[in-house]
Amino acid sequence: MRTEAAFSFPTPVRFGADVLDEIESDLRRFQIKRPLVVCDKFLTETDAFRLLEDALKNTPTTIFRDVHPNPLEADVSGAAQAYQAADCDGIIGLGGGSALDVAKVCRLKIQCSDFQLQDQAMLERGQWDQLPPFIAIPTTAGTGSEVGRSSVITLESTNAKAVIFHASLLADLVILDPRITVSLPAKLTAATGLDALTHCIESFTSPVTQPLCDGIALEGIHLIAKHLIQSVKNGSDLEARGGMQLAALMGGIAFQKDLGATHSMAHPLSSLCGLHHGLANALCLTEVMRWNSAKQPGLYRRIGLSAGLNVIDLADPSADSAAINWVDQLIAESGIKLGLSHYGVKQEHIAPLAQLAVKDSCHLTNPISMEEEDFRGLYQTLL
Repeated sequence: MRTEAAFSFPTPVRFGADVLDEIESDLRRFQIKRPLVVCDKFLTETDAFRLLEDALKNTPTTIFRDVHPNPLEADVSGAAQAYQAADCDGIIGLGGGSALDVAKVCRLKIQCSDFQLQDQAMLERGQWDQLPPFIAIPTTAGTGSEVGRSSVITLESTNAKAVIFHASLLADLVILDPRITVSLPAKLTAATGLDALTHCIESFTSPVTQPLCDGIALEGIHLIAKHLIQSVKNGSDLEARGGMQLAALMGGIAFQKDLGATHSMAHPLSSLCGLHHGLANALCLTEVMRWNSAKQPGLYRRIGLSAGLNVIDLADPSADSAAINWVDQLIAESGIKLGLSHYGVKQEHIAPLAQLAVKDSCHLTNPISMEEEDFRGLYQTLL
């Protein structure tokens, strides 16, 4: 069944197979005549990039293709410089969370060259009313960055990740075309899909009150339970691909509630050890869930219900165990092997990882408060 829709929460979204073909009319609506496309080198060799090229055949376009897998401050500066050098008048972010994060933040640099990524006070003081228009086109179904008001950029000077959070980062339009994700390899489909799952689970269990986001997160979990494995096993299934795009978008909307300890552990695994963000989340998620549920039984009951598990009559600890076991099974079925040591993490990394994790702000909205020694113990267990 073919589904198309137009909606806003608050970002306008166009969803459906073939909607990318209409992008030139979208550009005219935003008065964009010379867009800068922000992506990475790998993406320029994919079918997703060729789909965009074909759709932009009548539009002079500049490509910035130097985004790193874990985006750097230098990527942001480079994109802003490319924009100004080519006299561009709008930005198209094409890619996963890395490209979209760079595309979002480089707009701030374009308006204010003195903006420092870690300067939240400057971000709050600024009048960000001269930003170039921005269209986000995700090529993965995981980060939800396309509807997020935050970006995560690595500061080379410290290896820490700067979290930039502001409404000015929201895209002017999101284009979700399932065809764009068809060529995504199975491993990346799995890692990004589990990233979306982590967003939904951690935002739902965050103690911040936002009932609309709670409902969105639970529906995202339902869609992931239905579509992730099919997307991994049969990448050409447009219904499954579209379902995962919507789930990722829901995770991105929901985590305005903030996240939890899994993300605080995943961020330094990316910045210090080079792990893909979605993979890092997948490797940490269930151990954090076990740690949380031991101290707050019943935390994950509704996660299990949304996944389709029969946990209504179970006691709280059993309902939690069922939900956590389901996540473990989903990770295994998606082809991801647990154990940090399989991905180059060594014993000597444990202490610096824990030091970085406790400095990461995401765990401040974990349902249970955490200290550095807690992170050290979790990393040790996961090794």
